[in-house]
Amino acid sequence: MAKEKLTKEIKIPAIKNGTVIDHIPSRVTLKIIRLVDPQEFEHTISLALNLKSKKIGKKGVIKLSNRFLTKEEVSKVGILAPEATVSIIKDYKIKEKIHVKVSDMIEKIVKCSNPNCITNIEKVKTRFNIVTEHPLKIRCAYCERTMSRDDIKLN
Repeated sequence: MAKEKLTKEIKIPAIKNGTVIDHIPSRVTLKIIRLVDPQEFEHTISLALNLKSKKIGKKGVIKLSNRFLTKEEVSKVGILAPEATVSIIKDYKIKEKIHVKVSDMIEKIVKCSNPNCITNIEKVKTRFNIVTEHPLKIRCAYCERTMSRDDIKLN
């Protein structure tokens, strides 16, 4: 008699319309869910943490039913999780898949960690240049403070 192999999988329900953010490093998944402000959202949000991933070890997945990210939100995802993908779902099918990345210049979406920086004193939009992508290091265009991914606070 052949033995049947039982596999246990975690299944997250498909969404008809909305956004799927996948390949998020587990340690930043909750930061990304806060970024999309779930308190202001009335539709279903599915969240999975610590799923196995061949690429990044452990990953998170977020499914937002009837919610589409703005360009600014996609940029923020890229800063927190440059390995992530953002898929636009329409009628249960992927209509667009965006491989997020950090742009050369980051404007308005990151807060400078230097309390004496002009951006924290006056109404000046923040601007950061990329020093390195892996690991992520950015430099303030005004005070030249260098910050790593762990130091980054989003506006």
